[in-house]
Amino acid sequence: MKKEEVIALKNEALNHLTSELLPFWTTRMIDTKNGGYITHFDQHGNDTGEDEKSLIAQTRCLFTISSAHRAGYGGGAYAEIARHGADFIINKMWDKEHGGFYWMMDRKGNVKIDKKIIYGHSFAIYSLSEYALATGDSRGLEYASKCFDLLQKYCVDSMYGGYWEMFHREWTLCGPGSAGGDRKTLDVHMHLMEAFTTLYECSGQEVHHRKLMEDIDLLIHRIIHPVYKTGIPQFYKDWTVAPQIKFDIIWGWDRFSAEGQKGNATDNTCYGHNAEFAHLLLHALKIAQQDPKSYYDLFRIIFEHTVNNGIDTEFGGVYVEGPHSGGVYDKEKEFWQQAEVLIGLLDGVILFGDEKYWEAYKNVHRFVFDKMINKAVGEWYPLLSRRGEPIWTHMGHSWKINYHTVRAMIQSIKRLDTIAESLK
Repeated sequence: MKKEEVIALKNEALNHLTSELLPFWTTRMIDTKNGGYITHFDQHGNDTGEDEKSLIAQTRCLFTISSAHRAGYGGGAYAEIARHGADFIINKMWDKEHGGFYWMMDRKGNVKIDKKIIYGHSFAIYSLSEYALATGDSRGLEYASKCFDLLQKYCVDSMYGGYWEMFHREWTLCGPGSAGGDRKTLDVHMHLMEAFTTLYECSGQEVHHRKLMEDIDLLIHRIIHPVYKTGIPQFYKDWTVAPQIKFDIIWGWDRFSAEGQKGNATDNTCYGHNAEFAHLLLHALKIAQQDPKSYYDLFRIIFEHTVNNGIDTEFGGVYVEGPHSGGVYDKEKEFWQQAEVLIGLLDGVILFGDEKYWEAYKNVHRFVFDKMINKAVGEWYPLLSRRGEPIWTHMGHSWKINYHTVRAMIQSIKRLDTIAESLK
């Protein structure tokens, strides 16, 4: 590794973040008429007019702008943009009768879907805690704590552990199958880990620390594969593996078959999720003041599996998914997996100093900067072919937003600085 090369890649990321990514959102996302954030943009960066504001998009935008402010970007201007989003989330999306946040609003703030979806609440906790840390606004911690308390009251499975995930407005559990009431997922429990991490960082409360460590234990001993340490997407209540199906309330664009179930429904793992889990776990351990060295074997296995199976050495970038034992099912390239693998691989470099991880990082970095970024507007395409041709071209949607792209740049820049400082 050469220091000049590391600095050059850092500067490329910094320029992209400050000259393209953040300006794309800060010049478009503020809804001055209705409050909250506008999140739907076409290939050219134009507002599509979609009449919805999802809990996922609003909270992820709040996290993004709060984290950028906390990291020192924006010259102080981002604090007001964050407050603007927090006002809408707290004043419009909070259910004043039953507690918790509605899943979907229209642009004006009227309820479209009133279900309580724990995936969305994980991001509410995450973003509101980050907002409080970034700005000092006490409402952030107040409502993040309220969300946490509701999860402990209504969602904990006291028999088998973990959290139920799909609820009606009044916190009664949804039905089985596609309604999601009989399933537990990697997605939710991993994002609860990042949410509880930031909540504990903000509050310092012992109960938040305890629930964070409980979730980490569950992820390691129930949710990742016992041999390959790869993420298993869906489970039944007793943590037996369930076929991966599409839920009625989805948080990503549907890439399932017409039948709503994947052909390889019980043997698939996502390379982006695995790398994301590793870097989120490492951060969680730091905030929880736990020694990460006892987890080094786990990190090594995850990084090795990601590099050996998830990296496309011919065309660049990260594949979508494959079987736990290795290989590839889906060779397309999704934006968020590239983003999370960038962070994870740099953590691998810092932890282990392995040249292989650095070469893999450079592979993904080049694919992102040469293929993934829509150069005309500065955001990332959501989905590319294996060779890097755009398949989906929208820049913003309820499930494709700034959270992965901006976080990847902020966190990569920090890690590249750390690596550069370690080199002569």
